[in-house]
Amino acid sequence: MASSDTQLSPAMRRFFRALEAIEWVGNKLPHSFWLFWILAAILAVVSAVLAAAGVQVTPPGGDETVAVKSMLTGEGLAMVFGTALENFAGFAPLPIIFSVIIGVAVAERSGVLSALLRLTIVRLPARWVTFSVAFAGMISHVMFDAAFIVMLPLAAMAFKAVGRSPVLGLMVAFGSISAGYNASPLVTPSDAILSALSTEAARIVDPQYTVSPLGNYYWAIASSIVLSIAVTLVVEFALARRPDLEADVDAEGIEPGTQLEVTAAERRALLASFGALLAYVAVIVLALLPADSPLRGEDGGIIQSIVLKNIAIFIGLGFVLLGAVYGYRTREFTRARQIPESMAEGIRTLAPVLVLFFAIAQFLAYFKWTGIGTIIAVNGASFLQTAGMPPLILFIVAILLISVMNIIITSGSAMWSLLAPILIPMFMYLDIPPETTQLVYRIADSCTNAITPMSAYFILALGMVQRYRKSAGIGTVVSFTLPLAMTLLITWVALFIVWYLLGLPIGPGVAIR
Repeated sequence: MASSDTQLSPAMRRFFRALEAIEWVGNKLPHSFWLFWILAAILAVVSAVLAAAGVQVTPPGGDETVAVKSMLTGEGLAMVFGTALENFAGFAPLPIIFSVIIGVAVAERSGVLSALLRLTIVRLPARWVTFSVAFAGMISHVMFDAAFIVMLPLAAMAFKAVGRSPVLGLMVAFGSISAGYNASPLVTPSDAILSALSTEAARIVDPQYTVSPLGNYYWAIASSIVLSIAVTLVVEFALARRPDLEADVDAEGIEPGTQLEVTAAERRALLASFGALLAYVAVIVLALLPADSPLRGEDGGIIQSIVLKNIAIFIGLGFVLLGAVYGYRTREFTRARQIPESMAEGIRTLAPVLVLFFAIAQFLAYFKWTGIGTIIAVNGASFLQTAGMPPLILFIVAILLISVMNIIITSGSAMWSLLAPILIPMFMYLDIPPETTQLVYRIADSCTNAITPMSAYFILALGMVQRYRKSAGIGTVVSFTLPLAMTLLITWVALFIVWYLLGLPIGPGVAIR
């Protein structure tokens, strides 16, 4: 543990030693790619045992009995090898994340997202810098994991510019981005990935069910504001009063040339790009207005319209337009070929995700084929009905358990790939919408991100802190982020309870219960 942590209380030191033990255990786990193949092998054995035992179940409201099928049979082996390409090509998250990420890549390379974040930080008075950085962190989720790389140095500079500790600024940004990862006033790539995985899981029960990337949108907007306020309060009333906020005298800090202010040219480009985006949205809205619009759903409604059912492609095109107009106005883009080149760069960043998706797609296909997911869901739902536990209690227990799991399995999509096929069908049999189950997961998947050393971005944050304080260690970062993580967890759960009791919609046309 770093020498700067020696003044911590015995209880905090014990906590840090526990984190180091968790880190050691977590580092012994195989890469997520191999983990899913190991799980597939375990699934094959379990399916053979359950099939031999004649395990079966009749889903509520259905007439057909679902029996477990063994993967260790001729039929099972034919399924494994005969559907591999189909499993990957038909994996729902693939087209959705591609559609969003190519648009985000254009916007990111053009500089419009960075300019928007800088504008968010500098527009508010100095006394609002904490809230400004926290809310900018929520907005930055649209940049996916690049949010950490862009926001951390900007936040350090923002705090330093108003005479406050750059270390505190770094921690505010890191805590807001990581602990509040699934809250944003904008639709993010994570919305696309999680909703696609939720759709796959929901179709175990209802083959026609689709979870939209906007399924939790109202909730995400409100969460981004509430969590930003919570971050501001815990920072101003607790973390900002720490006696150890000063940077080392010879600290390197941020590289010269890092710009915080938004220039006049950038402001004009922002106005032009957002004007184009508003016009784009207006055209879509106008196209939906006629009752006989071809963009409406079969029932003539908006909720089942082509726009909302295929929202990922419209979001991707919106980002392309935003980035293209901004890039041409700032001369970041001077040739049309730079647009597809930017898209290609965005796809290259997805390479590790695509490798993981291949393994996940196969595992989920095997899991669905064996029928074990249905067995678990039906029996789990039956147990919960017999136990008579209120849904809110079930949700809170799930949040706490998943939050602990998130300390070790830091990939949100990987963990949801494992949990969604169990949790979503189980809660669907209790008449709980998949979007609500997904929302519960998103709370749990966020808050403990800020305190786990298994996260690559935790290490990134530590490295940036060490540029201001060379003696900083894991304990230094956690001593800042633990209060933020726990505050956001409590605040988010409280917000969920209020939202659930009031029965407010969590997305367009999506009820919470």
